Amino acid sequence: MAPRVLAAGQRSQVWLGGPGLETPELVLETADLLLEAPNWTRDGRLVLNGDGVLWTLDPADPSSGLRRIDLPDLPEVNNDHVLDPDGEHVYASAMDRHVYRGSLSGGPVERVTRDDGAWHFLHGVSPDGTRLAYVELRDLEHPVGRLVVLDRAGTTAHLETGPGHLDGPEWSPDGAWIYVNTEGFTSAPGHAQLARLPAGGGTVERLVTSGTVDWFPHLSPDSAYGTYIAFPAGTLGHPADLDVEVRVVSTQDWSSPLQRYPVRGGQGTINVNSWSPDSTRFAFVAYPDGR
Repeated sequence: MAPRVLAAGQRSQVWLGGPGLETPELVLETADLLLEAPNWTRDGRLVLNGDGVLWTLDPADPSSGLRRIDLPDLPEVNNDHVLDPDGEHVYASAMDRHVYRGSLSGGPVERVTRDDGAWHFLHGVSPDGTRLAYVELRDLEHPVGRLVVLDRAGTTAHLETGPGHLDGPEWSPDGAWIYVNTEGFTSAPGHAQLARLPAGGGTVERLVTSGTVDWFPHLSPDSAYGTYIAFPAGTLGHPADLDVEVRVVSTQDWSSPLQRYPVRGGQGTINVNSWSPDSTRFAFVAYPDGR
């Protein structure tokens, strides 16, 4: 697995949306680097990956440009990276199958997953910072993701979610739920839908029934809003370079979007939680190709 790159004529666009923004705000556009998967730090920076490393961007001053986080011991990373609730560290999934933890200010990193023969794709950190939720994959060619929770002692717990592929596990801000997308509600190939389950395990509860293929539910810090990405019906997995829709909903009604942002994207657009600390905005990435 190698870092993604832009195709000829393609660009990365970093946008800001939100429940009150009918038209999103373009923050950065570049033809030099394929950027993915924003996080939003406590101090107002965005953290993105590109070319296998992590970068920061100040959305209030985008002209200051991208700044690389100097983590020299970190293997090349993919777009599954999540901020530590301590506000000082970031967890990142790397191309060597493992998850690492490092400082947002740079320096040495530590590996937190064990050698068990699986790929570990991180999506969630518990609100108290003591547990990680990741997707365990044994075969990238025929992915069937399983939900695993890892604690600080290195103990892992597999939470049962049924036979279908699962992805994007992320805790609710109160720590009571883990939100996911799962193919467990239908026999239609690839038809992922949004769901949640009790954080300690239990019945998987469907959030909305739709004709689109829905991935990566993310809750705002105040739990009032959610975002997710809707792929066209029949999409298998979460590929790149499709006409998709980034949606904003009230968490009281996932079936009635408050905002819909059509973009060219998919993979990399909104893989991880990108809400601002004040719950008013979130970041996402589009990849127009000049069509």
